[in-house]
Order: sequence, then C-alpha cells, then structure tokens
Amino acid sequence: MTLSPYMTDEQVRRLSWRCRRGLLELDIVLQRFSSTYLAGLSPTELLALDALLDLPDNEFLDVVTLRLSTGKVSALQAKNLDGQALQSVLTKLSARDQNEG
Repeated sequence: MTLSPYMTDEQVRRLSWRCRRGLLELDIVLQRFSSTYLAGLSPTELLALDALLDLPDNEFLDVVTLRLSTGKVSALQAKNLDGQALQSVLTKLSARDQNEG
C-alpha cells in the first residue's frame, strides 16, 4: 500500500475498507479510486471523502455520476466542506482508468 503523508498505513487500510459498498457500480468506482488516489488525498479531501462515504449508496452513486448536485444533498451542505476539495474528490471518483479502452 502506498504511504500517505496525512494518514498512517492503518488509517489508509481502514478507509479503504470503508470504500466497500453494497452497490456493484459504486463498489467498482470506489475500489479503483481507493487503489489509485486514497493514499495521496489531502486533509480537506479526506474530510470530503468521509462525508461522501456517510451517504446512502444510491445517493452517493447519484452524486458521483453527476445525476445529483452536491448542492442538493443536505448531508453534504450541513458539513460545510471545502468546495474545491469536494470537487477534487468527485473528479477523482469519476475518472476513468487510463489503461481502460
């Protein structure tokens, strides 16, 4: 596992475990995100990811696929997250693997 400047290896493993979800589509997105980006997230991005992981699966998937704006998700608004960090995490979540066709 890649070392994070902001988290211990144990914290990275726990957060990676938390990225496992019930919806197959979301699970695939989160596992790719976890293996590619998780260890390199900044503290504000980690807070944004934590808030996203608190969402129910269907709502989380709608936000990741841009079917639902983060501005319409009261749980995210209530946490007063850094907008740039939240957008950065969402961009990374929706990024396609460059090795895919």
